[in-house]
Amino acid sequence: MVQHAKAGDTVKVHYTGKYSDGSVFDSSKNHGPIEFKLGDSMVIAGFEQAVLGMAIGDKKTITITHENAYGPHLPELISNIKKTELPPHINPELGQQLEVSQPDAPPFIVTITHIMEEEVTLDANHPLAGKDLTFEIELVDIKPSHTS
Repeated sequence: MVQHAKAGDTVKVHYTGKYSDGSVFDSSKNHGPIEFKLGDSMVIAGFEQAVLGMAIGDKKTITITHENAYGPHLPELISNIKKTELPPHINPELGQQLEVSQPDAPPFIVTITHIMEEEVTLDANHPLAGKDLTFEIELVDIKPSHTS
């Protein structure tokens, strides 16, 4: 009997993620398959939905719209700050990611997206926000949530 992935199972998946232009942004080929429990929201919703019902060895290609991936790119999460507000040891570079701490809130990551003479632009959106993503997925293992 063929076993199909269902909520509560722990699965191992190989994947290659591509932008709509076909360029690769990430692949498990670089670090081995990812393992996660279906239903625990450890991966983006569209990816988890795609794995449900797959059997070991199954492969599929899916496109996940930004709404089911990392959400829209929100302009309100972009701000300019004076370079003097950065810690003195930081020499800003385009694409550089910084961890920002706030009182009474968890730290979050911002990316430097523009550097001007006196200011830098910080973007707190996820780098994949606003992008539709295509994944090639291969299910390599299923650990059932319980034994029958």
